[in-house]
Amino acid sequence: MATCPECDYDEIDTEDYEEGDTLSCPECGKNLVVVGPDELDFSDEDEDDLDEDEDDLDEEDEEDEEDEDVEEDEEEEDYDE
Repeated sequence: MATCPECDYDEIDTEDYEEGDTLSCPECGKNLVVVGPDELDFSDEDEDDLDEDEDDLDEEDEEDEEDEDVEEDEEEEDYDE
């Protein structure tokens, strides 16, 4: 039996799985991969989802910074006039 690294559900039967096989936690539904005997980790699918989310946040942050720069430039122009 293995334990889910997300929700700590500790009754996941990995007996019929080999290293590298993927499965879902019956408790929380996270995609997991078998990394050793009775040892699980998050699958690459979940990591890809996280990476995409982080990329989206990074892009939003960059856009916000650009917007702030434009606003600062406009304020400076108002003072020059």
